[in-house]
Amino acid sequence: MKATTSPHGARTGAPTCCTTASSRVSGTVTARWPGRPRVLGIALLLGALGAQQANAGLFDDEEARRQINDLTIKSNERLDTTAKAQMELANQIQALRDETARLRGQVETLSYELEAAKKRQQDFYVDLDGRLRKIETPAPARVDAKPVDEGSPAPATEAPRKVASDPAAETREYEAALNLFRANKLKEAATAFEAFAKAHPDSTLTPNAYYWLGNAHYALRDCRKTIDAQRVVVGKWPTHAKAPDALLNVATCQQELGDSKSARTTLEALLAKYPDSSAATAARQRLKK
Repeated sequence: MKATTSPHGARTGAPTCCTTASSRVSGTVTARWPGRPRVLGIALLLGALGAQQANAGLFDDEEARRQINDLTIKSNERLDTTAKAQMELANQIQALRDETARLRGQVETLSYELEAAKKRQQDFYVDLDGRLRKIETPAPARVDAKPVDEGSPAPATEAPRKVASDPAAETREYEAALNLFRANKLKEAATAFEAFAKAHPDSTLTPNAYYWLGNAHYALRDCRKTIDAQRVVVGKWPTHAKAPDALLNVATCQQELGDSKSARTTLEALLAKYPDSSAATAARQRLKK
């Protein structure tokens, strides 16, 4: 390529050559990558979107952290509330256990005192029974020896009498049954009193045996057998010292069996038959209720 001179004498050939070359290069690039401007535009757009999403992601992370912190605080508050409630419940349970232990101790004490009172009552009745038996036992009859008149005819031979039982043996047998009752061996005592009553139906101790037989059955919570035994006392020995108490025991069992009408009738009969007895005083108090 030759350089040319302009009319003013300036050389213009070289620039023209360079411009032509640049144009050729540009044309060559355009020819080789015809979509490059579009790609560049898309790349710039994606870059802008990525930056926007990055900024949005930063904001989303911050919001998530704030929510997590709020949830943590609320969870801790709930845990504290639950822990306090559990502590209060544990304290209440311990208080109930202490109260139960205290009440159990009171029940055991009352049970012991009740058993002691029952024992004292049994001893009192047994002692009273002994005193009454001493009063009721008649003195042995005195037999005066009479001189035999030789001139008088011999008396006719009497029919053989029934051999009397040994009072000392009866007393030992009765005391043995009474000792069983005193030792709170109630079943054995009931059996012993019943055996005594059958073996010695005419003994002066038999009314007492039936009376204590009824008391043994009552202690065993058998009111029907109690009523049967006490009615024998009232029916066969109405003037006996234990008859008023036996009738009171009958009324007590009738009340416990739910027969209030019969119990009231029995109490009224007690007042009519034995108005001055200690059992009648108790009957009056019951009838007032």
